[in-house]
Amino acid sequence: MKKYFLELLLIIVISIAVQIPVQLMMKGYEVDLSAGTIFLGLIGFAFSILAGIPITYGIDYVNLKLLRGEKFDVADVFAGFKDNYLNVILSGILVGAIVIAGFIMLIIPGIIFACKLVFVPYLVMDKKLDAVDAVKTSWDMTNGHSGTIFLMGLLAIPIFILGFVSLIVGIIPAMIWITAAFAAMYHAVDIKLNPVEETTEPAN
Repeated sequence: MKKYFLELLLIIVISIAVQIPVQLMMKGYEVDLSAGTIFLGLIGFAFSILAGIPITYGIDYVNLKLLRGEKFDVADVFAGFKDNYLNVILSGILVGAIVIAGFIMLIIPGIIFACKLVFVPYLVMDKKLDAVDAVKTSWDMTNGHSGTIFLMGLLAIPIFILGFVSLIVGIIPAMIWITAAFAAMYHAVDIKLNPVEETTEPAN
């Protein structure tokens, strides 16, 4: 966060800017069931899927690139629209459906599913996997790490609340920490499972 604070701040601002119109349209749908607000609500819902998911995936991808020390490019926030777009959308819908089904099954399965599928965005963006393979791979990758991921999710709640009560502005560093932490978790597990082989220079 210290090294790349300005870059991380920029992508969080982009994320917030994208969410504002969606939330406004959905909020209007909640308080008024007229034809106009229902239409806006449907547009907001479609926008959250067709644009919100790719941008969320793009933000996760940028966090991963910064963590690896790779060059930052604002365009990478929108990489989900041009790289593997169909699988970005399908994987987002698939994960959402699985987690919602889990919550319907007395909540606890939903928490488990959410922890097991937390690496899906990185796998789709980083490894270019399709939706089904990303779900399967995330499920396997999180074996032995689900407890840590769950604790990270729990820790994110008080951090977000603390950021909110800190004159609201604190939400931004809280969001930066949360997104960077999960990218770091994926990176650590990926290196553990796929270690980079060291090469030795031939002797002169």
